[in-house]
Amino acid sequence: MIETYIPIFLMIGCAIAFGIFMGKANEMFGPSRPSDEKQSTYESGMEPVRTARERFSVKYYLVAMLFIVFDIEIVFMYPWAVTYTQLGVQGFIVMFVFIAILLIGYIYIWRKGALEWD
Repeated sequence: MIETYIPIFLMIGCAIAFGIFMGKANEMFGPSRPSDEKQSTYESGMEPVRTARERFSVKYYLVAMLFIVFDIEIVFMYPWAVTYTQLGVQGFIVMFVFIAILLIGYIYIWRKGALEWD
């Protein structure tokens, strides 16, 4: 049973070794001329004027969580799309119900104003 996983472990090991090798090669052969200008903070070409510890609005996190929820739900549609012809009418009905639930949730958060930036 474990023999079937040997190629996967080998591939992961090669990827890790390659990453370490390239990182060390960059340190050894890459240019390294640090200066005050290169070490300074860069934010869109502007000098930072406030602290990085500023509080964000709860709306920011709400929109981020809603994006993650709806993005993950879309991932569930890919296997359905791949096996669509084998699932038949029952698979179509189940996916239609799933999309309807998503649409109801989207309309709910839209009407609650969760997508409005003030």
